Amino acid sequence: MDTLMPASRKPASPAPERAASEPRYFNRDLSWLEFNGRVLAQARDEGLPLLDRVRFLSIFTSNLDEFFMKRVGLLKRTLHAGIDTPGPDGMTPRQQLVAIRAAVIELCHSQIEIYTKELRPALEREGVSVVRWADMSGKDRKWAQEWYRANVFPTLTPLAVDPTHRFPFISNLSTNLAVLAEPPLNARSIAAGSGATPTYEGGERLYARLKFPANIKRFIALPNREGPTKAVRLVQVNDIIRNNLEDLFPGMRLEETVAFRVTRSSGIQKDDLDTANLLQSIEADLKQRRFARVVRVEMEPGASPAAERWLSDKLNIDTRDVYDMPMDVDFLGLSELCDVDRPDLKIKPHKPVVPQRLAAASLQPVSDRSSANFFAAIRKQDILVHHPYESFSASVERFIASAASDPDVLTIKQTLYRTSPDSPFIAHLIRAAESGKQVACLVELRARFDEDRNVRFARTLEKAGVHVAYGVQGLKTHCKTSLVVRKERHGLRCYAHFGTGNYHPKTAQLYTDVGLLTADPVLTGDLVNLFNFLTGLASTQQYDSLLVAPSSMRERLYALIDREIEFANKGQPGRIIAKMNAMEDRETADRLYAASRAGVKITLIVRGFCCLRPGIAGLSENIRVISVIGRFLEHARIFHFGAGREELLDGDWYIASADWMYRNLSNRVEVAVPVRDAVAKARLAEIISTHLADHRQAWELLPDGEYRRREIPAGTPEDSPVALGTFETLIRAAAAEA
Repeated sequence: MDTLMPASRKPASPAPERAASEPRYFNRDLSWLEFNGRVLAQARDEGLPLLDRVRFLSIFTSNLDEFFMKRVGLLKRTLHAGIDTPGPDGMTPRQQLVAIRAAVIELCHSQIEIYTKELRPALEREGVSVVRWADMSGKDRKWAQEWYRANVFPTLTPLAVDPTHRFPFISNLSTNLAVLAEPPLNARSIAAGSGATPTYEGGERLYARLKFPANIKRFIALPNREGPTKAVRLVQVNDIIRNNLEDLFPGMRLEETVAFRVTRSSGIQKDDLDTANLLQSIEADLKQRRFARVVRVEMEPGASPAAERWLSDKLNIDTRDVYDMPMDVDFLGLSELCDVDRPDLKIKPHKPVVPQRLAAASLQPVSDRSSANFFAAIRKQDILVHHPYESFSASVERFIASAASDPDVLTIKQTLYRTSPDSPFIAHLIRAAESGKQVACLVELRARFDEDRNVRFARTLEKAGVHVAYGVQGLKTHCKTSLVVRKERHGLRCYAHFGTGNYHPKTAQLYTDVGLLTADPVLTGDLVNLFNFLTGLASTQQYDSLLVAPSSMRERLYALIDREIEFANKGQPGRIIAKMNAMEDRETADRLYAASRAGVKITLIVRGFCCLRPGIAGLSENIRVISVIGRFLEHARIFHFGAGREELLDGDWYIASADWMYRNLSNRVEVAVPVRDAVAKARLAEIISTHLADHRQAWELLPDGEYRRREIPAGTPEDSPVALGTFETLIRAAAAEA
């Protein structure tokens, strides 16, 4: 039994009085925009290969789209509900929207400038050109028109908007063309075949909408005409369409065309506490999401007042929702441009290594013998795996594949929050169920933007005989856990995987996560109880070692923080290091403020937004916050508490599925697992030490909320973690270990 007793829920000791102009917390959404600004800064990093810099422009746009769908949509719903009271950061929803608009305009201006003044000229110098229609030769235009007629024209549907044609539905994230046209005065005689020449005298205006196709490539390669063999010339499909509208609107004089892009709120799902059938409720909500309120319209600058008024009226928005954005650059589509065959302009691909202690089993085809060897390796000693430096397929996927094929495995249980469309985990669970094993899978239907996929997975698994559960009413199940029960010589033995990231083979190549494979009976016994809670009727469970939200994680974390305060008060080292994606929970921030005032040294490695204010005298002078942004998306949650010891290895270590956000600690099922194996703790200490040493890709959060990029000190060895940065250092370390 873990002897650490839960802390009381009394508030942390109050801080000294502070000026009203200095709130204790940063605004979450403005802090998130600071994060996306750090993403955008990667596009300016001349130390990165050119096409990788371009890809960050696309990532920035994708991030911003989701921000508007989720966060701006929520703020607007709050205002529409008549709520405009200040939050803990001192800002009302209305003030937040004003500040968000100003920040977004500034960021998007920087994005345009980076592309037009830096990256596009640099690409052209390297022989990769995005050719505009206006600059194309006659031969290229003829080729593009023939390609357009054969591949695009039949798919286009111009829609008139007039008394007999209603304004069409504009789908989320679609790019469209608003067309203002004028019919000829002698339209009837022309229609009768008189052969008359159309005449125009500024008559009535007609409106139409054309949607650019989303299901075809956004860039096509032009024929290489006597240029360098590696030269690449691309043209945007939207540019071709826009310059070949005559056949879509024959006989009309096109007075104006305005490209625009719509973003809709992601909507909110119903509280499932009173829902009889959660599966059907999610399916109904997905249908309604398509028609959610418009929260942003990106419109190319220079649109006439008449066109802008017409669109604003039809989309039911005001001018504060309209953002000037040049539509001749498809920033989201730039990810396609990055896929061109120019390896010299990209970072060298990383091939994950097979974890050394799993190599003997993982490198063999799945069989009874190799599966037995795989479980024997876990039984011998806990194994910490670090993705994408170490192979996800040779460790986590292999764990479930071995369990599915091993005749001695009786039961497999797994939680699925997100996975890939062609997920091997689904196939393995189905194979295990069809072979007679007892298989249970908890599928989280409410995983934002993956609901539809998870509904389909749930139905597929049920048809194969898998016991499918949807979790606990009122709580999302966000923990990443798997349990295997195996019949062995001395009885049943349980094996477990605890992870910080999803069971998603594709994101496991892009996100950094850690996982623990273990046969520790204390940990697996807790996991048995957790699955019984998730699939059964238990109102609560007791856990000897696991920190489980919402039942005990918050209290146990506070007990660990309070223990560090006690050590500091006694003059012993007090130390907290926590790595996560986001830090937002105010109660936890207050605990950390109290620890800082007591002298506890606190370092937070927060990739995304952070609402805690570091470095404030009398409040948080012992807290520093860094953010590491680069090649991979930092996703692992790692917590360290010094326990009064000088050395990192002597303290307590946890890995977790939860960030320090209110929703994770109070409204989701999350798990933090203690890591006690000496080798595994050393790996975690290496990961953290590498992040702390990084001066290549790390940023420091300043007391005013801005981030300052670290600079590499003069004279630093080029092959040191300080100069190489986190990602290259860990890639090299994994290769050396293998």
